[in-house]
Amino acid sequence: MDAVIETRTAEPIAEQAPDAATAASNATVSPDNRKLVIDIRNITKVYKMGDVEVHALRGVSLKVYEGEFVSIMGPSGSGKSTMLQILGALDQPTSGEYFLDDVDVAKMRDTQLAKIRNQKIGFVFQSFNLLARTDALRQVELPLLYAGTPNRSRLAKEALESVGLGDRLHHHPTELSGGQQQRVAIARAIVSNPAIVLGDEPTGALDSHSGQEVLKIFQQLNREKKMTVVFVTHDSFVARHTDRIVMLRDGEIVTDRRVPDPYDAATTERPSSDPELEAMFKETYSAPKEHFA
Repeated sequence: MDAVIETRTAEPIAEQAPDAATAASNATVSPDNRKLVIDIRNITKVYKMGDVEVHALRGVSLKVYEGEFVSIMGPSGSGKSTMLQILGALDQPTSGEYFLDDVDVAKMRDTQLAKIRNQKIGFVFQSFNLLARTDALRQVELPLLYAGTPNRSRLAKEALESVGLGDRLHHHPTELSGGQQQRVAIARAIVSNPAIVLGDEPTGALDSHSGQEVLKIFQQLNREKKMTVVFVTHDSFVARHTDRIVMLRDGEIVTDRRVPDPYDAATTERPSSDPELEAMFKETYSAPKEHFA
């Protein structure tokens, strides 16, 4: 029997007080003694296109603690894709520092970054990025194979079971729905027990029902297994399922707010509008930048 879906009215999103934000920026553990997992300090990223310099990130600093569920939002050109690339050790900042799980990755070489990605970061992309001729079990084994981890089949099977695909171990991508393919991608991302899981529009290619199922899995992983999850998304409804919303504008963080009562993916259907988030977007992106100084 299908679960009954209830629509909830969102509570106002609380903005972090300036003194609390300052204290958090200097802390290596959270007030409840959670470890600092992501620590980026005054990061810049400048792309050179001939004689033109494009400043994608302008002195961004951000801390994410173990077990947090964070969404990064912003309009096109705000710098959120660049932020994802740097957080995922896919690109290096022009200046600044980035500590991931106590490891300084900002100045690492490509071979070192590849090792960090394999050991400490799980990726979930909008397009799934599955191998067409490989079954689900082998897809999930791949990060373990690259790392030389023993007991790969057992660990991959456990990861697939944790996302509800214990009966699809030997199915190929063409034999799976879009939601099931994304669940394979989630299992692949978590199988090595990474320090963080990064989601790049992880529900963007899915219908609303499959998207809710994927969000439900991420919430379960975060709440039950205390996994640290960071989403980059355009979708305000997706962001309201996370515990914290960080907004970028012109390469700078202009808003960093806690969500006191996140949507529960198991019981919340997509509303036609979200007045609280609409008001926050209007305030953040309509006001002059001096308003946030």
